[in-house]
Amino acid sequence: MFKKILIANRGEIAVRIIRACREMGIKTVAVYAEGDEEGLHVQLADESICIGPKASKDSYLNENSILSATILKEAEAIHPGFGFLSENSRFAKMCEECNIKFIGPTSENIRAMGDKSRAKQLMEAAGVPVVPGSKGLVKDEVEAVKIAKEIGYPVMIKASAGGGGKGIRIVHDENSLIREFAAAKKEAMISFKNDDMYMEKFIERPRHIEVQLLADEHGNTVYLGERECSVQRKNQKVLEEAPSAVVDEILRARMGRIAVEAAKSIGYVGVGTIEFLVDKNLDFYFMEMNTRIQVEHPVTEMVTGIDLIKEQIKVAAGNTLTFSQEDVELKGHSIECRINAENPMKNFMPCPGEITRLHIPGGNGIRLDSAVYQNYVIPHSYDSMVGKLIVHAKTRVEAINKMKSALSEFIIEGVETNIDLQLEILSNKKFVSGDFDTSFLASELGY
Repeated sequence: MFKKILIANRGEIAVRIIRACREMGIKTVAVYAEGDEEGLHVQLADESICIGPKASKDSYLNENSILSATILKEAEAIHPGFGFLSENSRFAKMCEECNIKFIGPTSENIRAMGDKSRAKQLMEAAGVPVVPGSKGLVKDEVEAVKIAKEIGYPVMIKASAGGGGKGIRIVHDENSLIREFAAAKKEAMISFKNDDMYMEKFIERPRHIEVQLLADEHGNTVYLGERECSVQRKNQKVLEEAPSAVVDEILRARMGRIAVEAAKSIGYVGVGTIEFLVDKNLDFYFMEMNTRIQVEHPVTEMVTGIDLIKEQIKVAAGNTLTFSQEDVELKGHSIECRINAENPMKNFMPCPGEITRLHIPGGNGIRLDSAVYQNYVIPHSYDSMVGKLIVHAKTRVEAINKMKSALSEFIIEGVETNIDLQLEILSNKKFVSGDFDTSFLASELGY
């Protein structure tokens, strides 16, 4: 096992990793940008080191600075968390070449799955159902129009290097396609320095359901059930739950089996998630694979009792999984609400600033993953997440009621938050009945 891990991240995920390392007896090194030294992750880690100016590109995205810090602090491994460098194949390759363990899959796995067009081809070859679309990259508007005529409108234009909802357009006719293709390419170049595009048939009113995977380097791969991620705004998730209200044991086993075979086909090692679109007939199609721990991992931990961060570290150290597929059992229901410092009534405008008063809910089956504290200043420079409130109960109805109760106790003053929006979601009849899809926030609540 590793003796010391450097955490190349900040905020709640850095805190989450530090806590797991503490329980495992592993020393930790926190990195921080100038002005971020008051972060909770810096205070909790055994050691800390400044890696550059406030801007992410000069600090948390500065590959050379992070590698230098790792060597200076004599850490054996780097945990990238999510975001920042977590899905950067070049950085993973640099770690490999420096004999530093990157706690994640190989650089080749990241590269293959990070290219959405190539990932789709690999999954199709592995027998995973895929959405009809282009066979590869779409070079220009002329080719886009031709493909759209073949697969039928509506279609979705997607950035091959995309993520976080960037470089995506849904179009319903040829005129819109020509206009939006150019706009999507421009956005992709700004966001990813890569304007390669591909196209897919747009599945109307789909549900976004993902399967959590865990694999070791000894050939063992398991799936840990699914997560329902359909409550989202502009492709950004707002609330997640496990299990999904529409997935029964037969569908879960089929999705899980296909996801495991897909991971094995590329020699995948570590934690990973295969995301599917599920249509009204419960047919499912591969969307993408995330080669990292995800924001919503706690709901899977709550229903399986498996600590995903600890398991991620163990398999990165070369350990064999200590459980098999038969040992995985889903118990009860879990919901996660992402609490952000933003104003939903003003187009979700970020609201950084000082938290002047804070009361955190507690009780049986209530968990908060966060890095904030009273008088902490949420900075302008980074993500506006305050934390993730997670509950676990015997049934979905009980989980909804528990979450509503916990949210009602959650007091955050000094900044605007989306707590009222989360309460509005949980009180909606369609959400409570489980009858919703990815258009829910827009069609039902007008966001």
